[in-house]
Amino acid sequence: ADFNYGADEYDAEGNEEPKALPEGSETMPYIDESPTMSPQLSARGQESGDGVSPTPTDGLSTGGERDAGKGLEMRKLVLSGFLASEEIYINQLEALLLPMKPLKATATTSQPVLTLQQIETIFYKIQDIYEIHKEFYDSLCPKVQQWDSNVTMGHLFQKLASQLGVYKAFVDNYKIALETAEKCSQSNYQFQKISEELKVKGPKDSKESHTSVTMEALLYKPIDRVTRSTLVLHDLLKHTPADHPDYPLLQDALRISQNFLSSINEDIDPRRTAVTTPKGETRQLVKDGFLVELSEGSRKLRHVFLFTDVLLCAKLKKTAVGKHQQYDCKWYVPLADLVFPSPEESEHCPQVHVIPDHELEDMKMKISAIKSEVQKEKANKGQSRAIERLKKKMFENEFWLLLNSPAIPFRIHNRNGKSYLFLLSSDYERSEWREAIQKLQKKDLQAFVLSSVELQVLTGSCFKLRTVHNIPVTSNKDDDESPGLYGFLHVIVHSAKGFKQSANLYCTLEVDSFGYFVSKAKTRVFRDTTEPQWNEEFEIELEGSQSLRILCYEKCYDKTKLNKDNNEIVDKIMGKGQIQLDPQAVQTKNWHMDVIEMNGIKVEFSMKFTSRDMSLKRTPSKKQTGVFGVKISVVTKRERSKVPYIVRQCIEEVEKRGIEEVGIYRISGVATDIQALKAVFDANNKDILVMLSDMDINAIAGTLKLYFRELPEPLLTDRLYPAFMEGIALSDPAAKENCMMHLLRSLPDPNLITFLFLLEHLKRVAEKEPINKMSLHNLATVFGPTLLRPSEGESKGHLTLASDIWSHDVMAQVQVLLYYLQHPPISFTELKRNTLYFSTDV
Repeated sequence: ADFNYGADEYDAEGNEEPKALPEGSETMPYIDESPTMSPQLSARGQESGDGVSPTPTDGLSTGGERDAGKGLEMRKLVLSGFLASEEIYINQLEALLLPMKPLKATATTSQPVLTLQQIETIFYKIQDIYEIHKEFYDSLCPKVQQWDSNVTMGHLFQKLASQLGVYKAFVDNYKIALETAEKCSQSNYQFQKISEELKVKGPKDSKESHTSVTMEALLYKPIDRVTRSTLVLHDLLKHTPADHPDYPLLQDALRISQNFLSSINEDIDPRRTAVTTPKGETRQLVKDGFLVELSEGSRKLRHVFLFTDVLLCAKLKKTAVGKHQQYDCKWYVPLADLVFPSPEESEHCPQVHVIPDHELEDMKMKISAIKSEVQKEKANKGQSRAIERLKKKMFENEFWLLLNSPAIPFRIHNRNGKSYLFLLSSDYERSEWREAIQKLQKKDLQAFVLSSVELQVLTGSCFKLRTVHNIPVTSNKDDDESPGLYGFLHVIVHSAKGFKQSANLYCTLEVDSFGYFVSKAKTRVFRDTTEPQWNEEFEIELEGSQSLRILCYEKCYDKTKLNKDNNEIVDKIMGKGQIQLDPQAVQTKNWHMDVIEMNGIKVEFSMKFTSRDMSLKRTPSKKQTGVFGVKISVVTKRERSKVPYIVRQCIEEVEKRGIEEVGIYRISGVATDIQALKAVFDANNKDILVMLSDMDINAIAGTLKLYFRELPEPLLTDRLYPAFMEGIALSDPAAKENCMMHLLRSLPDPNLITFLFLLEHLKRVAEKEPINKMSLHNLATVFGPTLLRPSEGESKGHLTLASDIWSHDVMAQVQVLLYYLQHPPISFTELKRNTLYFSTDV
């Protein structure tokens, strides 16, 4: 279990003391510090009361011993991960020392590559650091390999911490060492060749025998290492019982390391220093990340770097294997010249070509299907070649999605003429970029033009300075990283306070799905208030989500600011915040109340999570009165109707005033409104019609979907489900037509008549697609699973992975409904009359 302290996973800046790491921080991805974690992972939790949920004290001794055992097991995992990265580190130091001897040997000859003084400066203290770590590794390795619960190793970490003085000397010399190496490279071709490709031995059990690394990258490793060691001490302490002999020793080592780190952080932050600004100040990297740029009409993925005084847009060059990767600068804008054009000023900006929703949904389905194939291959110990092929396919599809789904414009304008357009999928991120730039612009900035050499140096520094290493797609995640949550998150946005003056306020909710954030829900606007009380509930579908973001806006009613581009968001962000979706905390049956603080504003909300396999269950109603959860045949018989009253009324209302509503049936209505309508229909209340005419149209659409979802068996029946799945898979059009029509005919009359009634309605909705943006495919995606998903008893047989069922079955369910939606009108009497022409076996 290597927790990957190696390579580039950790933020190697060392500019934040590990003790200040927020809970759930990315730096320690596998440690869960959630307050509800129970049973406790470390026996220490009971004594120090560090945010562990209270548990009854009786019977704690056995639990305590078990937890202590679990804690010790975790220690072994943490240590073996650290040992593996320590081996890599020693190999890196060895690679750095390798050229030192031959260089020293030539220094005294008539043709020296470097002088002894230069060698001394560049390789200062590397030998000492190597010996310290070699000794540490050789002592720790056997302890981890012959692990038992009595192993002690605190003294080794304490000794390592006590030798940090050598690192202090290294750090003090680091800048001069880098500058010397740089100068020598420029003036001496031989040394340049040596320093560009140092060979680092691969770990013992790895396939790679060597990797090539630059000297500059290797010289940074010792600085990086202190940060790593401190983080490991954190983890070890967390999983060491307080009465363990190692506990005080590790505490001491952590204290020394943290003090050392905070002392050097003030002196050095080498990852962020680049060339200097016109005023001679150091130019630092403030923020970087991947954004989609609309360039010459097509979408391109760019890595954007925000420095102290310049925004630089780059792309990663294609390089041969083993070569050092480089960025290519596409353009840059000095912040002194950068302005954000308002929508009305950006008339000349290109129109954004938006990919239809159904294409994006299709691609998500494909990705989910490939994910379940990968899981199956792994479960069956499939060939790694096949898995790699699937992963490659998945990456290509996810990359397409990443490129094509963003639609929120983020415009950058250079006062000297040129404009640039990025597309983002999240307004949260757009405002983060905008705020970061505006904060820097408050300083006294000068305009400038970079010479080609300066631009080259600055672009060259991007590779070393970047903080975001991977394109944000899920296929870049390691297998042991949290896959995120799949299912439904119910969120109630209660209220907010802390506004200085009255305003028209609303909130939006964003979650990450497929690696990037998208907006999923929006409250109504609460007018002219400092304390909005929304109390609205939303059901948000999660697709591998790890975070929830809330943004609070002031609504803009100024007509001059509203522009034609419907993805433009001109409302003002009053505050924004985010929380991690911790699986342990969310997966309870009860609501969990929380507050997000943002800019002095506090937004109160509650949430609970239903996993996808839970939400796939149909729960038959115990009652036979009412309409929800009652068999459709019972309801139509009781009402003496062919189509249930609820279906007719909801459809009539949607056709009256919702058929042109953008996202009708896709956008979720307020859950409290839906529950109110459900109660009224169930009670057969005489005020139904009055209530329907006053209710938000999305709530009425949501009530219709809920009715079909809560049927004790799907509208297209459990009995015929396998046959629908087989029929849709037929490739011969005539056979498919024959089979699909025969299946409809096999439905009980109330089911068939209701289905045909709904089908014609959905076709009418899709006719308004240019206005409501709901295509047949979108509607099939929304209604397919609702009308076909088998009930609990039926689906038990193949309840495997939640994401697995989701992808495969749902795709087929969507296809079945889409088949009927695209089919010429089907009449009940025609169907029944043609019964003779078809085979009767299903």
